[in-house]
Amino acid sequence: MAHRTLIIFAKTPRQGLVKSRLARDIGAGAATRWYRQNLAATLRRLGLTKRWECRIIAAPHHAAAWPWPKPWRFSHQARGDLGQRMLKALRSATKGPTVLIGSDIPGIEPQHIAAAFSALERNDAVFGPSADGGYWLVGFSPLYRGNPFTDVRWSTEWALEDTLAGFRPGTMIGFAAEMRDVDEASDLPAA
Repeated sequence: MAHRTLIIFAKTPRQGLVKSRLARDIGAGAATRWYRQNLAATLRRLGLTKRWECRIIAAPHHAAAWPWPKPWRFSHQARGDLGQRMLKALRSATKGPTVLIGSDIPGIEPQHIAAAFSALERNDAVFGPSADGGYWLVGFSPLYRGNPFTDVRWSTEWALEDTLAGFRPGTMIGFAAEMRDVDEASDLPAA
C-alpha cells in the first residue's frame, strides 16, 4: 500500500480566530466551544487509525504553541489565498496520495477518509462535495501536478464548480460522499 497522508487545515481554537460567521449567529464563545469540541473529536477519531500519516497544518503563527495531540504532526499554513495554501499543503506530502480536509465537518469518520484514498487509486483527484456548493475534502494522487485552484470564488456556492473547471481535460476526478461543513447556525447538527 502506498504511503498515504491526511492533512487537516485548522486554526488555533481561540475565541476571535475561528468560525466568524457561526459566531455572528450564536456568539463568539459558543462558536469557539463548538469548534474546539469538534476539532478535538475529529483529531481523535481520524488519528486512531494507522492507515495514514496524520498532519495538521494550522494558522495563525502562534498555532505551534497549541497542544496538538499525537499522532498529529504540526506545521504552519503557507501564505496566500485558500487555494495557494491548499496547493502547498497537498504538494508537501510527496510520498503518495494526499487528502486534505477542513476542521469543521462534524460527521466525518475514518471510513470517509478511506473511501477518498480508494478513489485516488483510480483518479488524479478526489473531492468531497458539501451541500453549499463547496467541498469538505480534496485529494491528489502523487502523479497529479496541476493547479485547479487559480480562479475559484472561495466561500461561495460556485467553489466546487470553479475548482473542477480548473482541471485540464482528461483529468480523472472521483468523488467522496457529500457532507455538511459548519459555517452558520443552520449548518449545526440537530441535537
